[in-house]
Amino acid sequence: MNSEYTIVLADGDLLSRVCGTNDSNLKLIEKHIGVPVFTRGNEISIDEEDPHIQQEFKFIIDRIVDEISDSGESSSDLVLSILNTGFLHGCADTEFNAGRYAISIPGSTRKIYPKTKNQADLVKAFRQSDLVFAEGPAGSGKTFLAVAEALRLVLTKKVNSILLTRPVVEAGESLGFLPGALEDKINPYLRPLYDSMNACLPREIVHKLTENGIIEIAPLAYMRGRTLNNCAVILDEAQNTTVEQMKMFLTRMGENSKVFVTGDTTQVDLPKRIPSGLIGAMCILGDIPEISMVRLSADDVVRSSLVRKIVQAFSQEVKDE
Repeated sequence: MNSEYTIVLADGDLLSRVCGTNDSNLKLIEKHIGVPVFTRGNEISIDEEDPHIQQEFKFIIDRIVDEISDSGESSSDLVLSILNTGFLHGCADTEFNAGRYAISIPGSTRKIYPKTKNQADLVKAFRQSDLVFAEGPAGSGKTFLAVAEALRLVLTKKVNSILLTRPVVEAGESLGFLPGALEDKINPYLRPLYDSMNACLPREIVHKLTENGIIEIAPLAYMRGRTLNNCAVILDEAQNTTVEQMKMFLTRMGENSKVFVTGDTTQVDLPKRIPSGLIGAMCILGDIPEISMVRLSADDVVRSSLVRKIVQAFSQEVKDE
């Protein structure tokens, strides 16, 4: 009995783009569905008689072809987004379109695709809500996606500027004792945000935006009394705010502003017996429908498979205590 399931594409060039550079996309598809994928001419096939696997294989190939037709994109990031979001893994959304969740930044050489279902939910929240809390472990993409969305907003002129802030909480060293002007003092704390920007845009564009004051950095302690209008604001490492600081920050929000609050509640560096403002805010504000809260987990860690295993191991240790 012939169990081969074949999809015929328009031509060999389209097949080559579906497969990716050095068959990188093909390898991702094989790993995901658990069976080998082979090609000949303009055909792509699996030797599998299970109708569920056949259906999933067809869905994946159709979505990749759709995205190539719409945008010309066929990167591994796109394929990962299709594999890990939408109707796959038991979700019934057969109308899923990876392009709907992509972040397109003017001047960038690539689209930013969410790589997990929770990441796709986070992008959706950024677009639907003016205030978004994103809580999750290191490497889960919360800060990177927030930075990408903020850059998209400012470069498509939806807002006029980006403001980056972080609480300065370090062991044994205070901000005032660091050398240099205020910007020199705070820059090391905001380095991860700049790294994310440089991953989205050429470094010279980020530098120009900073020079022109479109990207502003500000210590959280210096924001009291300000009103943030027409601005995309990112509060990173929010687990290290106190409840009072969080209230002060959130009440800075002005007209036509988007505020993204990111943090990891498993890495609170505040002194003992001082409650985290992020944990408090997510409890206090959870019933307000205009505010979105997205919780990511170790399953959303895309930095590396080893980081995912480290996060999972620490999570299990905490549960066992």
